[in-house]
Amino acid sequence: MQARIWRIHRQSGHRMNPSTPRVRIASWLIAATVLFLVVKFHLLPALIAGLLVYELVHLLAPKLERVATGPAAKRTALVILSVVIVGALIAGGLLLAALFRGDGGGFATLGGRLADIIERARSEMPAWAVQSLPDNADALKDAIVHWLRTHLGELQLAGFEAIRSLAHILVGLVVGAILALQTELHPRQSGPLSSELSERAFRLAESFRQIVFAQVRISAINTSFTAIYLAIVLPAAGIELPLTKTMIIITFVVGLLPVIGNLISNTLIVIVSLSYSHEVAFSSLAFLVVIHKLEYFLNARIVGGRIAARAWELLIAMLMMEALFGMAGLVAAPIYYAYLKNELRCAAMI
Repeated sequence: MQARIWRIHRQSGHRMNPSTPRVRIASWLIAATVLFLVVKFHLLPALIAGLLVYELVHLLAPKLERVATGPAAKRTALVILSVVIVGALIAGGLLLAALFRGDGGGFATLGGRLADIIERARSEMPAWAVQSLPDNADALKDAIVHWLRTHLGELQLAGFEAIRSLAHILVGLVVGAILALQTELHPRQSGPLSSELSERAFRLAESFRQIVFAQVRISAINTSFTAIYLAIVLPAAGIELPLTKTMIIITFVVGLLPVIGNLISNTLIVIVSLSYSHEVAFSSLAFLVVIHKLEYFLNARIVGGRIAARAWELLIAMLMMEALFGMAGLVAAPIYYAYLKNELRCAAMI
């Protein structure tokens, strides 16, 4: 497997020129600085989008050799493949947003369910706990409206940041496609520093492939089991939970975050189940504990096995990156940690 990866690596134009330790250390420092600046200046969505397109093109490009012969045919096929991949990713994002908005109002309905849970909890919780809850659904609505008015400026800034992140993603998709085409179609000899920087970029892309593609498999498996429980098992028992489609979508999306994503989706499902009855909430919790244990097993076998890391190592890396950079650090932590271990392993330090 490793030999095949290195063969593809060299065919892509990343030829190893003789370099001194000083050049290699300089490339490490440049790579570390770039990765820090990517998170610091909120460019992580662009990096992930670019790496995703780059890896997909290189993953599918060898299959084109069966239908495309000659430089011109291969060039045309690769351009078409890149356009299709970028278009499919954009269409997938739009479809995901449309499905989420169409499931009974999305977060608006979820807020209504939360109000129902509070109404029911007031008659079952201790007096000291009830005092901290809103009196009724109207009080909850007033509190939410007050919070929105108080944080209006922050919400407007968040909307601007969302638009900017979308623009970064689109730019990242295009840049990733261009780089994939360049390395496939125009391999060339480069100097020592350029060759070492290309090596850092290759190992980062390899680490991205190991983490992200493996995590997609794990999230798909978890989502499949969750969908069976929410859409088949519960309805067969005469229980129809609201927001089923939304919860399934959220389970897949947040499941792309190792370990912690499963906790987020579990909390949402238990809250919605609690709005139906305590028995259903307990049943959901028991089912999700089993799924959570399954994710630990899958992480150890799929993700941990590929980067030689245990679940607690990823959790510590995610905790530190979140403390330093917030949510962006949490998302970047598995990729950065896999890249770090990749570099250390190739340098025979671990």
